[in-house]
Amino acid sequence: MEYNTTRDELILAEYGRHIQKLVQHIKTIEDKDERSKAAHALIPVMAQVNTNLRENGDYKHKLWDHLFIMADFDLDIDAPFEMPKKEVLNRKPDPLPYTQGKFKKKHYGKIIQNMMDKIDNYSPEEQEVLIELLANQLKKSYVKWNKEAVNDDVIIDDFIKLAEKDITFKEDIKLVETRNILAKPKKKKTNRKNRN
Repeated sequence: MEYNTTRDELILAEYGRHIQKLVQHIKTIEDKDERSKAAHALIPVMAQVNTNLRENGDYKHKLWDHLFIMADFDLDIDAPFEMPKKEVLNRKPDPLPYTQGKFKKKHYGKIIQNMMDKIDNYSPEEQEVLIELLANQLKKSYVKWNKEAVNDDVIIDDFIKLAEKDITFKEDIKLVETRNILAKPKKKKTNRKNRN
């Protein structure tokens, strides 16, 4: 009896072991024309096994690439597409250039910091409203990340540190309650009589 642990490792698992064995058999065919005929006959079978590829416009090219990959890039045949280079497929992508910037309090995020930088662009009345909205958003972010209640004075202090400018808060500023932030939204009850 043959166990999976003693078999060759599956190169592309979506095609299964039988397709991989057929690819290995094609490699053993000595005549190049016969090898090419066998490869051309195998491509439609691979397309039936891996139907997800048909959603892509260039699925035939991908099927041929998969055939070469399962053959370990060692298959001399007449194919409609050039064999991909192993180095290109195994190359790691270039790292994404993330802009970290300098964050004093990362849990508030960059968008809040950018909004605070633009407070001066508004009229005093608009600034008052914007400051209150931003302070409430700071509290929501704080509570969501830390899962604990926080005093409004801490939020106002964080706001001033993040803004790096003189901020005037309304004397009667009231930030959203922590329990309202953590409360799960209630499901609407449906009236069964009205549905029928």
